[in-house]
Amino acid sequence: MNVKEIFDSMSYGPAPESSAEAMAWITRHNGAFGHWIDGAFTKPGASFATSNPATGQVLAQVSQASEAELDAAVKAARRAQPKWAKLPGHARAKILYALARLVQKHARLLAVLETLDNGKPIRESRDIDVPLVARHFYYHAGLAQLLGAEHPDLAPLGVCGAVIPWNFPLLMLAWKVAPALAAGNTVVLKPAEYTPLTALLFAEITREAGLPKGVLNIITGDGDVGAALVNHPDVNKIAFTGSTAVGRKIRQATAGTGKALTLELGGKSPYIVFDDADMDSAVEGLVDAIWFNQGQVCCAGSRLLVQEGIADRFHARLKRRMDGLRIGDPLDKCIDVGAIIDPAQLATITAMVDANAEGETYRAATPLPAGCFYPPTLISGLSAASPLMQEEIFGPVLVSMTFRTPEEAVALANNTRYGLAATVWTENINLALDVAPKLKSGVVWVNATNLFDAAAGFGGVRESGFGREGGWEGLLAYLKPAATAKPLKPVAAFPAPKDPETPGLDRTAKLYIGGKQARPDGGYSQQVWSPKGKLLGHVGTGNRKDIRNAVEAAHAAKGWAKTTAHARAQILYYIAENLSARATEFAARLRDLTGANGASEVEASIQRLFTYAAWADKFDGAVKAVPIRGVALAMNEPCGVIGALCPDDAPLLGLISLMAPAIAMGNTCVLVPSEPFPLAATDLYQVLDTSDLPGGVVNIITGGHAELAKTLAGHMDVDAVWSFSSSDISALVERESAQNLKRTWVNNGLARDWAGAAGEGRAFLRQATEVKTVWVPYGE
Repeated sequence: MNVKEIFDSMSYGPAPESSAEAMAWITRHNGAFGHWIDGAFTKPGASFATSNPATGQVLAQVSQASEAELDAAVKAARRAQPKWAKLPGHARAKILYALARLVQKHARLLAVLETLDNGKPIRESRDIDVPLVARHFYYHAGLAQLLGAEHPDLAPLGVCGAVIPWNFPLLMLAWKVAPALAAGNTVVLKPAEYTPLTALLFAEITREAGLPKGVLNIITGDGDVGAALVNHPDVNKIAFTGSTAVGRKIRQATAGTGKALTLELGGKSPYIVFDDADMDSAVEGLVDAIWFNQGQVCCAGSRLLVQEGIADRFHARLKRRMDGLRIGDPLDKCIDVGAIIDPAQLATITAMVDANAEGETYRAATPLPAGCFYPPTLISGLSAASPLMQEEIFGPVLVSMTFRTPEEAVALANNTRYGLAATVWTENINLALDVAPKLKSGVVWVNATNLFDAAAGFGGVRESGFGREGGWEGLLAYLKPAATAKPLKPVAAFPAPKDPETPGLDRTAKLYIGGKQARPDGGYSQQVWSPKGKLLGHVGTGNRKDIRNAVEAAHAAKGWAKTTAHARAQILYYIAENLSARATEFAARLRDLTGANGASEVEASIQRLFTYAAWADKFDGAVKAVPIRGVALAMNEPCGVIGALCPDDAPLLGLISLMAPAIAMGNTCVLVPSEPFPLAATDLYQVLDTSDLPGGVVNIITGGHAELAKTLAGHMDVDAVWSFSSSDISALVERESAQNLKRTWVNNGLARDWAGAAGEGRAFLRQATEVKTVWVPYGE
């Protein structure tokens, strides 16, 4: 080809990246790897092959961890943890800084090895993954330095188990390891079976940084090894990134164990294009959204929603751009789309697309190499209920449908069980910032896509999991209160006496649903006795239908989240004012219920209402210092409907300590009050009724905690469940919550001083909110 022909065709010649150094590193280890335990590689044992997805060539043999090897890794981490945690923050910061510098020094080797093992284009490994890895260690070096001053009341969890996927092997390692080490934890990490090599190289590099032995341990193997790590009794936290199905199993497996858990799971992210968008930019952004890493990205913009008036033109430009994508050897720097991770994944993608009989399927008219490759594909004209619009394909397949109005776009975008990320393209910033908060997702990109940074929290809602990666919010998931909690003693109701004292007139306290008192569906009630044998009254025994009605009422009050924080604060002050007016009455009721002087509990309850009234308009988000020309807004949004099983030992204060932060942040709630002493809660109805609180914002269902917890935690329309009951129901709540992977906050049988500092504060506000990160680039 002569110069004229080159300029006429503008075709790309090959620009291969050498794999010599990466292969030499493998050869230095004789092509076989053991586990990284206690600062050294173990002798290779029973092994499996890891291969180059693009060629099928075996790269190395990697060991399958045995139970004994896993146990050795956990023991090494346990031995190293106390000393690592006692190091000054500056000492940990220096090592994290050194790790960041070493990632930069070995950047080319890490990028090439990542591409060999994963099949993604070398441009992505070199220009995106590895720089982000270094950024995470730099950023968390800073957090380690500041942690002691900023959060002196928090301590590390202990040993953290991390299970990461194959789509971003090294980056996912950084997302788990950097915050865990910064917080003073030690780590046992299991990389994906398909892609273990960069984790092993990183482990070797840690020696150069001076990381103490046992602080980081890498074990390799299949899913059984990951399951064994999750179930290991001496692991304090599990951090998992992977499929929703596996995440659900992990939630069930860890239920009741006291292990902290964060899950970053699947997605079916909407990519919304309005008719005023810069169409060429939106098309280019869509290429990055869905064909980046061959579409094997949990936050891939795999659902295109384009406004009807421009749909034909947009699809035409998109198809033309698809035809220009280059597919081939991932080590070629001119390649846009690399190899699918494994033939099994390729078969899954192929089967899902071939099973679809709806709409129009367009495959890019670009040469497709032999091997584990799949062409960029667009399927348009699908209905909202189509399986391909609802199910994660995890491949280079884009599905599309149209909308007419912004309201319809939001409805279609939210018509999914997932909630990881979303993209909005429009030149109208007012429209973008109106739509972004309405989208049920943890991350929203405006006129951009796939922006990530260590300072900006990343994570999902709904069945995309819970917890955040990055920022202070991510670090807090690796910490716990430094104070040691005491075991919580069960609190029983006072029994009926042999010679009861009964009043002349008995009133049965009803349930409180939608701002109205309601009889329990089952028609049953229970007696409430004083310590001296006086019948104080009856309360209704709620059942699953009552919970259902309360959840429906809570959803009907969704306008509460749109109420200004100032208005919510006024109502909380008003509740406190009306409670104060009846303080003597409530104190007498508490004395009758518990035998203790109730005046101090009433006063503490009034103060708590004032506290959260004050916080309602002051629990601010943040503008994150991300390295782009633009901003990343971390917005504290309400979780939605929160179900709470209230403390038994503080009948009024405990209920208000859960109710007040929930509604202050814009949530609605379903409260199950103290089981032995419920009348304090039923007396509160009248206070709520006279305080301008909209009906449905607070719903109260009396009854047995164990019975109601199962229904509340398993309800698909409840977004979070808190349990501070003295009944042993923490495991039940966490296990039942796995159905829709709602957030949980349970006491695990440990007491809390509701009258002290542990009974209020930022921990409650963080549990009452989700952090949504909205990226807004600016400039021409």
